[in-house]
Amino acid sequence: MTILLLAGTGEAQALARALNEQGHSVVASLAGATRAPRAFGVPMRIGGFGGEEGFARYLKEAGIVAVLDATHPFAAHISNRSAKVCAAQGIPYCQVLRPEWQAGPGDKWQFIDREEEAAAHIPEGARVFLATGRQTLEKFANLTGRYLICRQIDPPEAAFPFDNGEYLIGRPPFSETHERDLFKRLAIDWLVVKNAGGSAPMSKLAAARDLGLPVLVINRPAQPDAPRVETVEGALDWVAGL
Repeated sequence: MTILLLAGTGEAQALARALNEQGHSVVASLAGATRAPRAFGVPMRIGGFGGEEGFARYLKEAGIVAVLDATHPFAAHISNRSAKVCAAQGIPYCQVLRPEWQAGPGDKWQFIDREEEAAAHIPEGARVFLATGRQTLEKFANLTGRYLICRQIDPPEAAFPFDNGEYLIGRPPFSETHERDLFKRLAIDWLVVKNAGGSAPMSKLAAARDLGLPVLVINRPAQPDAPRVETVEGALDWVAGL
């Protein structure tokens, strides 16, 4: 039986290795947001499926018998589409969704639902570190009067879309020391993050706490009403129960 692993997270990397070691037939699928993704050790496909119809067609043609969705928590459109199509075809589907971050002592977090809301919180003149990726950068167009630094993995194919900012290239993971030194060197006043969860990306939040920086945390979008686990171990248990 072939399992389709919708990838894009560290959990997906670990799942690909574990499932392969267990002898399962696995295909890992990436949306293609990163130009040179790390190898998964299993067959890979890169790029979209062509909407619901294309995804349904692929499931049939590839003989997929189960779908493990370990995409990013903010790839909700992929998750919702996948859960819907799998339910219609009677194919088992499970989302691997790590827990959200929770503010702790010393954190100066504020929560927003949409990127466009950031302008109501961040004062003019602030230097802002956008740890939110390039795909949603256009949604910060109303942050005029602030200086924006957007970190992304790949070198940009075009100039920064606004006059008041620049790209910073870097491939995670980053240590807390790295992030703290970076924020100090760049004279950052505000940090903006998506509530992705996970332990590795916490380093930037820990650095912000140490420096006393305020953080805007973007809430996750609505997730599918479908079977869900929080860990790689939970996903492996789900596969074992198929």
